[in-house]
Amino acid sequence: MTDTFNLAWLVTVRHWKVYRKYFWSNILPTFVEPCFYIFSLGVGLGSFINEIDGLSYAAFMGPGLAISASMFTAFFESSYGFYVRLTMDGIYKALLTTPLGPREIILGELIWVSLKGALMGFAVAFVVVAFGFLPWSWNLLGILPVGFLVGAGCGSLGLISSALIKNISQFQTVYTVVISPLFFFSGIFFPVQKLPQALQIVSHISPLYHGVVLNQQLLWQRLDGALFLQHLGELVFLNGILIFVAYRLVYRKLYS
Repeated sequence: MTDTFNLAWLVTVRHWKVYRKYFWSNILPTFVEPCFYIFSLGVGLGSFINEIDGLSYAAFMGPGLAISASMFTAFFESSYGFYVRLTMDGIYKALLTTPLGPREIILGELIWVSLKGALMGFAVAFVVVAFGFLPWSWNLLGILPVGFLVGAGCGSLGLISSALIKNISQFQTVYTVVISPLFFFSGIFFPVQKLPQALQIVSHISPLYHGVVLNQQLLWQRLDGALFLQHLGELVFLNGILIFVAYRLVYRKLYS
């Protein structure tokens, strides 16, 4: 197991070395977009909204938008990024000629997108706190493990889509049908409790929804131990299913 992790870590390091060559052009789109939402909707639209749960609209959106950066980062890296490396650049074909196998490649990919998700979510949350939309507290550091878990789940969604699509343009369909609904109906812009009961139930199969709830509790400083553990457990369980499915599909794809 140690050898597997060490080899998988080499895959993660490889991705980082490539990524840092164009660091700012890579990081700015995912980082800046949630900040635009905060300032345009939180401040602009928020001036027409009194309060939600005793919070300004910017404060209400802040935790969810931060964790959404983890989702988008992980999904796009493990969908478009993985697909290009596999089918166009031939990176994984080359890696398979080394001691690396599909297990190490998949694990390395998940570590990479999860770490990216954690750091990107933390960066956006830091901006929200720095501009005074939310108070500073050490709970801010809690977004790192939450972002890691959301990155793992949403990264698995990206790997699953990479294994199933026939050409790269089909990612747009996946984004429209899967990722956009997760973004808009996971409690970022309004409480999920305002949705019809059926959609509230469906929300529990969204990694982002659980991440939003966990991050809200942390950044709003309204920790409810039982509720926190419930959503953490659901997120871990859901990740286990998604990672298992992604592993099985991508394993076959790597040898196709």
